[in-house]
Amino acid sequence: MLSLVSLVVVSVSWAQEYHDPHQFDCTTHLLPAEADTDAPYRIVSGKADYEAGHIPGAGFLDLQGELSDNTTKLRFMLPSADQFAAAMSRHGVGQGTRVVVYSAGGIMWATRVWWMLSAFGFDNAAVLDGGWDKWRAEGRSLSTALCTYPPAQFLARPRPGLFIGKDQVVAALSDPKTMMVNALSPDYHRGAGPSRYGRPGRVPGSVNVPAASLLDPTTHTFVPLAEARAKFHAVGVEPTKQVMTYCGGGISATVDLFLLHQLGYPHLTLYDGSLGEWAQDPTLPIETD
Repeated sequence: MLSLVSLVVVSVSWAQEYHDPHQFDCTTHLLPAEADTDAPYRIVSGKADYEAGHIPGAGFLDLQGELSDNTTKLRFMLPSADQFAAAMSRHGVGQGTRVVVYSAGGIMWATRVWWMLSAFGFDNAAVLDGGWDKWRAEGRSLSTALCTYPPAQFLARPRPGLFIGKDQVVAALSDPKTMMVNALSPDYHRGAGPSRYGRPGRVPGSVNVPAASLLDPTTHTFVPLAEARAKFHAVGVEPTKQVMTYCGGGISATVDLFLLHQLGYPHLTLYDGSLGEWAQDPTLPIETD
């Protein structure tokens, strides 16, 4: 069970006033795929955006470049404990470090890093509510000075079950104690029209709580917990269930996980390959409306 921590989301005013934590920009961009490739999208690091302006004192984490397993065809897959620990150590994250992560253009990049930190046993991390978009909208200070922290020693303590593969999903399809939650849009969930991930549709039996519905479209902040609880309850997602979330590539589903964690749901996991894997495998069942 993932233990609850006292502070997993912080406001932009808190982040500006409290200078002790290591802050990191995790921005990544998904752009249209090249014409001669079957990839669902093209991944571009947000490093250039970071260099053009970021929260003063913040470093940069390259999610695909250094925090993903680049030996697989699927993108954004969880790296090994050794790879993750080495990267975090280079960035100065170790025992006693307080971490705040944020991103631009979507909070899902930050929640993905937060979920990986949790999966490797690090609980002293928070997500900046509203991210870079809210920070800039409020006219807060920015910096172009590159920031690095002194190296530290990150000790990875993997927590089994926070990330799962397709075999575990298949095994859970007939388990009444498990619920699959799709974080993609309603159209993707219904299988309406073509899908960039392969076959349109969803993992059979899934319910839909779009990650976008858990964010305020104007402020980019998370919706109140009472509203989030109501959204999950409306589709039958209850704390007594084993909740498995997925999306297209294991990124936006971490927004759902972040809210579920705050709501105290004790049994949470992420299908890392998500539809990028599932929809490409013709041996796996898929469901549409």
